[in-house]
Amino acid sequence: MNEPNATPGQIVKAAYKTGEYIAEVVESDGRRVLVQVHAVLQHPTQGDLHHPYDPDAPMFHERRASAYGEKVWVPAAAVKPYDGAIPPYKETLMTALGAEMERMDRLQRWAQRSLERLRSLEKDYKG
Repeated sequence: MNEPNATPGQIVKAAYKTGEYIAEVVESDGRRVLVQVHAVLQHPTQGDLHHPYDPDAPMFHERRASAYGEKVWVPAAAVKPYDGAIPPYKETLMTALGAEMERMDRLQRWAQRSLERLRSLEKDYKG
């Protein structure tokens, strides 16, 4: 979003620390936009962002979603217009959490099936 379009009171989608939110623009300093969170579109990713999907990373972070009404500074480029209705925060939080948990479950199941196939190949390669 071009900074001049980030006007106070405008409802936007804002990406912040691996999460995505519906938020209201509070102010802008030209490079960043201060937004107030109203709903959660995507729950933040867990773990070490420098070592994605590494369960043994030295710092495995727990990332909470930003709270309802929390004000956060985001880069101006991370703010996009939002035109829809603003759903209730708690509902969106639980939906986003469920979607992230389902994504992790699918990733876990994929990893397990891949490991099974690799073990089968290992036997074939040795044989």
